[in-house]
Amino acid sequence: MSYDHFPGDPFKQLQPVDETKGAAEVLKWAYDSFGDSIVYACSFGAEGIVLVDLISKVKENARVVFLDTGVHFKETYELIDKVKEKYPKLQIEMKKPSLTIDEQSEKYGPALWERNPNQCCYLRKVKPLEEVLTGVPAWISGLRREQSPIRSKTDFINKDDRFKSLKVCPLIHWTWDDVWSYIRLNGLPYNELHDQGYPSIGCQPCTFPTGSLEDSREGRWSGFDKTECGLHGRE
Repeated sequence: MSYDHFPGDPFKQLQPVDETKGAAEVLKWAYDSFGDSIVYACSFGAEGIVLVDLISKVKENARVVFLDTGVHFKETYELIDKVKEKYPKLQIEMKKPSLTIDEQSEKYGPALWERNPNQCCYLRKVKPLEEVLTGVPAWISGLRREQSPIRSKTDFINKDDRFKSLKVCPLIHWTWDDVWSYIRLNGLPYNELHDQGYPSIGCQPCTFPTGSLEDSREGRWSGFDKTECGLHGRE
């Protein structure tokens, strides 16, 4: 299966009844189909930790890419160190943008995220992922339908026009409670900021705590009509 000849989600009619709500079956299919060529782009949020654990049970040396924008919380970097220790065979790559923060400031002005967050996200997240996914037939994402209206139509397997690749989303049927039940049941490490009211954790300047879990993207890019960084469809 390829991007150009994608017939549609083969799991479209799947009624997941197993404890992973179809995630284990979809991941096995993904790694059987694409092997070493599939990439998991992980943000190391709560969903990311669940997927890391599920993926490690299917392919212990899977390739995991973190888009290291250079402005993440220290707690995020500390969590990545814990994950590397817990899953030593995973190939975790810290993908950096072509411009450092200082170089970006010189070219576009300081604190670009405060003036044009879409451009900042493109430079520090979208463009680096484009580089990672060049020639890659499929990638994995932790999107859940419950997260936001934009994500509510996500299928297990999606044709990704943005990156000319297939996007595999094993957790589409998981709820926020499902995610945390799995983390606690399996004693998984997680970002300590979740305990401080952050449901979704991205770059430090653009992420804020929120008391609402109805839309887990609510705490991102406060003050802007923006809930996505550009990796998953239109803003």
